[in-house]
Amino acid sequence: MKKWLLSLGLLLLVMCMVPEKPLADNNKTYIIPVNNSVESGLYAFLKRGIDTAVKGGAETIIFDINTPGGTVAAAEKIAKLMDDTPVKKVAFINNRALSAGAFIALHADEIYMVPGGTMGSAAIIDSEGNAASKKAQSYWLAAMSAAAENHGRDPKFALAMASDNVHISGYGTGNGKLLTLTASQAKEAGYSKGTVKSQEELLQTLGLAKAKTTTIHESFAEKAARILTHPAVIPILLTIGCLGLVIELFTPGIGLPGLAGFSSFLLFFFGHMVAGLTGYESILLFAVGIVLLILELFLPGAIAGVLGFACIVGSLYLATENLVLTSVSLLIALTVSIGTAIIMVKVYGRKMKMLNKIILKDSTATEKGYVSNKNRIDLIGREGAALTPLRPSGIALIDHERLDVVTEGSFIAKDTKVKVIKAEGARIVVREVVNQL
Repeated sequence: MKKWLLSLGLLLLVMCMVPEKPLADNNKTYIIPVNNSVESGLYAFLKRGIDTAVKGGAETIIFDINTPGGTVAAAEKIAKLMDDTPVKKVAFINNRALSAGAFIALHADEIYMVPGGTMGSAAIIDSEGNAASKKAQSYWLAAMSAAAENHGRDPKFALAMASDNVHISGYGTGNGKLLTLTASQAKEAGYSKGTVKSQEELLQTLGLAKAKTTTIHESFAEKAARILTHPAVIPILLTIGCLGLVIELFTPGIGLPGLAGFSSFLLFFFGHMVAGLTGYESILLFAVGIVLLILELFLPGAIAGVLGFACIVGSLYLATENLVLTSVSLLIALTVSIGTAIIMVKVYGRKMKMLNKIILKDSTATEKGYVSNKNRIDLIGREGAALTPLRPSGIALIDHERLDVVTEGSFIAKDTKVKVIKAEGARIVVREVVNQL
């Protein structure tokens, strides 16, 4: 028994003498790139990347940031996504984190920058590039300040990034200038933990040189979605889509314009579906709208056409989160399409086989034998009597037929003998018969 206890004691002593493997060797680190514009497609990619990292047991997530900024809506969603992630988050500004990129970086637990990196210039603007409303600016300043303060950073620097009215001595801010921090300034202000030259040096600085590192890359669908949901691409897709459908009316069958228009709408919905902004319900509503527009060609009235147009517009709004951008894009698309339609009707109107089926082009001219009513020229020269006073219109009895008649302008008393002198459609003109001796 003593031998067993002695052996067990020696074994425990040997195990204690074996050096413990550093914790960093077991640390699972995921690197997620945040490149190009900040939009809905980037949010979808980051959501997948963070979910993958969390499910994979990540202890650290490094966001490799190089972006000029983007939309506020997407930046807010990404920021909330980061705040809800129970994993250490490190922002590595690998060149620039401007505007919405700076807002994203502020939601990381730690920030590191390359020597030539910049961070800031985060004023909010509208879709036309002008300063946003005071209400929007106030909200954005509060969001920037809270993002910095919640992660232990001085909020005045975040405010100076978002407003050109905030003055910070030694940083050249205020008087119309926004704050953009260099790597050294960010470290001095307490925003950056350090300056590193590469990802490898960053991992060494974090004590993760031997950690298991996984980089998450964008899939082809995610790359396509980022392009298709870009604010500059959406107006182009909707314009091509509407224009293609308009031009298709001037060509028989399904031609290249129709395919281009239909493909543009499909790309629009595909991008927004991959970005997680919509589901199949928007595509179904769009399909219903197309069917109703086709039925309008065969049904009387305009109810089907109006409902079809409403369904198509509704499906576009249902697929997007930025109502202002969608409204502007639709306005551009409709303006271009209507203008093109007017030009093509003037130039190619007679060649429009589709419209020829629904437009009535026959004219009911007199030269072609059409009359609006029966012409009573057979009454000219016949005589009768006025059944009522003619002032100058009234009723006369001509050949035992009661007729509405008018005089040449004079008054004719009742029972006076009259004669038809002119018949123009429904207008029968009579004159008093004067007896001659």
